[in-house]
Amino acid sequence: MTEELLTPKQVEAEYGFRVQRLAQWRWMGLGPDYIKTTPTKCGRILYRRSAIERHLEAQTITGGAR
Repeated sequence: MTEELLTPKQVEAEYGFRVQRLAQWRWMGLGPDYIKTTPTKCGRILYRRSAIERHLEAQTITGGAR
């Protein structure tokens, strides 16, 4: 089974990360891993659902941790 790929708009709708924030993270080398379908500046960006989930897991702070 092929893993589901999401556009930045789908990521925003499902996870609440704004499209502009995702673009900033890509530019800064932060945020979830992504796929760029072509090497040009206007290449289509896709995210694996598992990459979004891993990013959220990495940002999770266990209760009581400071």
